[in-house]
Amino acid sequence: MSVLKVTKDNYNDVKNSDKTVLLDFYADWCGPCRMVSPIVDEIAEENPDILVGKINVDEQQELAAAFGVMSIPTLVVLRNGEVVTKSMGAKPKAAIMAMIES
Repeated sequence: MSVLKVTKDNYNDVKNSDKTVLLDFYADWCGPCRMVSPIVDEIAEENPDILVGKINVDEQQELAAAFGVMSIPTLVVLRNGEVVTKSMGAKPKAAIMAMIES
């Protein structure tokens, strides 16, 4: 499945998904975000049972504030609309998958 661009307009649909949700908070100018982005894309392609969304913090400041994003990249895993785990900084694929599976 491809990565969904998440905005405040479609966030409720994402939040109410039956699937586990991985959100990647990023900015285009952020070096570590550019390192994580292809990993997140790969996870989306390999795991159609996971809804993967990316949130540009420069464009979606309200969502970033709602999740308390203080540094990027920040990865958030949601289940049933609730935050299960949250992690800041670049992570290898195995660590991101461990977050999702926890």
